[in-house]
Amino acid sequence: MSESIKGIMDVTMEKLRSVVDAETIIGSPIKVDEVTLIPVSKISFGLASGGSDFPSKHTQNELFGGGGGAGVTISPVAFIVVHNDNVRMMPVYSEMNTFDKAVNMAPELFDKVKSLFNKGKKDDSAE
Repeated sequence: MSESIKGIMDVTMEKLRSVVDAETIIGSPIKVDEVTLIPVSKISFGLASGGSDFPSKHTQNELFGGGGGAGVTISPVAFIVVHNDNVRMMPVYSEMNTFDKAVNMAPELFDKVKSLFNKGKKDDSAE
């Protein structure tokens, strides 16, 4: 790989790193009274670079032409809500897919199943 192309890619990646870090995905906690909100985001990015050496009629060195670029999209996805001992994921969008619905319902479903088993144990001990 040409040193010039490597330089373009290094500069582009360094600029991209300055925009995107772990705090961009899981944001800083926001405290409101007894509730803590933690923003969660999705990041998508693309990177392109290229170049070519050209022969020169006027010097012994070859000429180089190239460029690079990157694009970043940051989309808010959800908030993690912490209140006392309860932790919930609150999606930003209203339409949830089946997997998201199942994950959100899991704690509730677990509590209901647990209460059914406990209810059955109480009925057995009463007899």
